[in-house]
Order: sequence, then C-alpha cells, then structure tokens
Amino acid sequence: MKKFLAILCVLFFSGVIYANEKSLYNFSWLDKDKEIYVLQNRRFRKAGTMYVGANGVKTISGAFIDSYGGSARAGFFWSEDWGIEGVFGKSSGSKNSTAKGVEQSGSTGFYRKIDTYSGAMLMWSPFYSKINTFNQVFYYDWMFGLGVASIKTLDNRLELPTVKSSTLTSSSMLGVLWNTGLRVYINDSWSVRIDFTGLHAKPKSGTVSSGTGTISTSTLFSNYDLGVGLNYAF
Repeated sequence: MKKFLAILCVLFFSGVIYANEKSLYNFSWLDKDKEIYVLQNRRFRKAGTMYVGANGVKTISGAFIDSYGGSARAGFFWSEDWGIEGVFGKSSGSKNSTAKGVEQSGSTGFYRKIDTYSGAMLMWSPFYSKINTFNQVFYYDWMFGLGVASIKTLDNRLELPTVKSSTLTSSSMLGVLWNTGLRVYINDSWSVRIDFTGLHAKPKSGTVSSGTGTISTSTLFSNYDLGVGLNYAF
C-alpha cells in the first residue's frame, strides 16, 4: 500500500510543472527550423500594434428591409487584452418580400434603416485559442467591444397606403455600439475578421400614421450586422 501511495505522489507532483508563454516542447527529431508551441504560447501578438481593416456586411435585423453594406475599422491594442477601435459603416437596402406583401394587402409597414454610422469602442480580448485541422493550425482571438456611435438613419414615415413616396426621412442620433468578433490569423500582418455588431438608439419623439395604425417613431431602434473581412496589422 505504501509503495502504491508513493507512486501516486510521484506521478502527481511530476505533473505540476510550471509552463509560461516562453515554454517550448523540445522535439529534437523534427526539423531544427520548426517550433512546436504549447497552448500557453501566443503565436501572434497584439500588444503595441495598430491595425486597419474592412468588412462586407449583411444586416440581419429589420422586418421590411434587406440591407447590405460595409464597414472600415482601425484600432490599437496597448496590451494583449485591451485596446481601442474606431469604426465607420454604411449600408443600403431595399424592401423585401414581407414589405411587398403588406403593401398588397393595402397597408404600409413602417421601417427605419441605417444609412451611416461612426463610433469608437473599448476592446477587450480575453480569449486566445488555436485549432488544429487538416494538418494545419489556425490561431484566433475572440474580442468584445463597447462604445458609442453617431448614427444616421432613413425611414419611410412619408409613405402612406394612398401616397407612395420615394422620399425617405433622415434622422441623426447618438447610440450605443457593441461588437463581438473573431480575428483569425493568416500571418503576422493579415487576419480574417468575423464580426457581429449591434447598434441601439432612441430616435426623437414622433408618430406616423400608416395603414396599420399610428406608430411611434421614438421606439427604441436596434440594428444588427454580420460582417466578414480582412485586417492588416503593422
């Protein structure tokens, strides 16, 4: 029994080995030019780097509009976990089949859509990981952002069941901007960016008479975009 306990103690304490980001496994049988990184290692660093990027965007909110657009981003990380990012986005869209179906019934659905927005976020990147698939290792960061944005929207408040107006009403407002996204690294400079971005704002008070009744234009406006693009770090 004592021998068994002694073996267990040896196995337990031999497994308690300190390993930090500078630790490397020594695979002497591999090519000398190759390095095998343990999980703690960050193959790609963000601290002290700036980046710029662009995304193609699909709006996945809004019952009556199919909207597409793009966004441009620039940011700086002063540590591996914390940074800042500025973003500018622009979208355009048209009525979808739901809106056309409502019109065929003799009504008009009120909609509001993003025209442009610009904002700044505090970025937090606490998660780093890598995936080994098809004999290829992919490294990525999972980031979160929160900030404020200046938002310009367009809405069809002038369009009524009896008056088909092509003129959209423009409104400007300040809102909350947030983002969650993956940064999948290609090399030290280039990375693929996958983002989910939300905008929330409260328009100025007002009402609209439509075929479905009176609608308040001051209802909280929310917009959600899914984007894919590239980042360049320097």
